Amino acid sequence: MRAVLDASALAKRYVQEPGSDEVEGILMQTSALGLCVVCMPEIVSALSRLRRERVLSVVQYRQAKHALAVDIGEATVLHLTPSVIARAVALLETNVLRALDSLHVACAIEWGAELFVSADHRQFAAAENAGLPSRFVGRPSGGSER
Repeated sequence: MRAVLDASALAKRYVQEPGSDEVEGILMQTSALGLCVVCMPEIVSALSRLRRERVLSVVQYRQAKHALAVDIGEATVLHLTPSVIARAVALLETNVLRALDSLHVACAIEWGAELFVSADHRQFAAAENAGLPSRFVGRPSGGSER
């Protein structure tokens, strides 16, 4: 199965929280993992915040960041092409959605993902509205709904 995980879902692989086990199960069923090019900076941002808030130790932060780098290296990185940007704009015009969240959904659609996974309710709804087979996991990484 070709799956795209948004940063909110993939972050659950590096920080144990509601939905982490579900993400691991999905990844075990995935034959090809696609990740939007902005996924790594988004997750590092969340991990850095958790480190600053002392939720993660420096060692835990480094381990999580290393594991993320390994996963990114094994995934197909989905780039921001003109067609991805055009699709992201269309998603923004028809959904309540943040700009970066629209890029993940647009990348998944353009790549032909068979499953899109998110922990963000609005992004999940936008993916479903676009006809993308989608799955919601837990709640957003590191805290409350955006």
